[in-house]
Amino acid sequence: MEIPAKRILIADDEPDIVEIIQYNLAKEGYEIYTAKDGNEAIERAKQLNPDLIILDIMMPKKTGVEVCQYLRTQPLFQDTLIVFLTALSDETSHIKGLETGADDYVSKPISPKVLVSRVNALFRRINKEEGKTLKIGNIQIDPVKFVVIVDDSEVVLAKKEFELLYLLASKPGRVFLRNEILSQVWGTDVIVGDRTIDVHIRKVRQKLGLDCITTVKGVGYKFEL
Repeated sequence: MEIPAKRILIADDEPDIVEIIQYNLAKEGYEIYTAKDGNEAIERAKQLNPDLIILDIMMPKKTGVEVCQYLRTQPLFQDTLIVFLTALSDETSHIKGLETGADDYVSKPISPKVLVSRVNALFRRINKEEGKTLKIGNIQIDPVKFVVIVDDSEVVLAKKEFELLYLLASKPGRVFLRNEILSQVWGTDVIVGDRTIDVHIRKVRQKLGLDCITTVKGVGYKFEL
C-alpha cells in the first residue's frame, strides 16, 4: 500500500516564521499548507484534513486555542496531531494549551531543526501505534498475517478489502473522506472511481457479517460497532 506524504498545515500570522518552517518541513518530504489567521486555519483544515496542524496562539480573528478547541469538537479532527508554536512560554499557557487538546507545545524562538525533530518524533510515535493487531469488540485484525477473526472464525478478505478495513478500524468513530481512502489504500498513481470504494465496502460488510462500517452520506465512511 502506497504511503502518501504527510500533510501539515501551518497557521501563523508572521510570514517570516511561516516561510522558515515551511522550507525546513518541506525538505523532510512533508506537504505543507499555510493559513494566516484562525478562521482561515479552520477552513483550510476542513478542506485538507491534514495529518498535523501547527498553530500560533496569538493569531487574528481566532486564537490558536480557540481553533484547537473547535477542531477537537469535530469527529474528523479528534485524532489529528496539533502542535502549538507560540511566544507564550509561561507555565499557565503551556498547561492550558495541552489541556485544550494539543499534542505538543513549543515555545518561540526555536531552531527550525529542533522543530522538525519534534514533528518527526510525533509521527514516529503514531507509526509505532500503527501496524499492530487491532482488537475491537469481537473482531481481531492482524496486519502482519493479513488475518481477520470474527467470533473465533477466520474471515478471508482480498488485499484491498483488508487494507480498507484496517484503515477504517484503526480509528473507530473517525470519518475517513472518500479521497483520503482512495489515496491511502489505492495510492495516487492508480486511477479508480468512487464506485470502487462502494463495492469494496459492500464486500467487507458481507464477508464479516457485520454492519460495522457506516456510510456518512456525501463525506465518507467510519468504523463503529
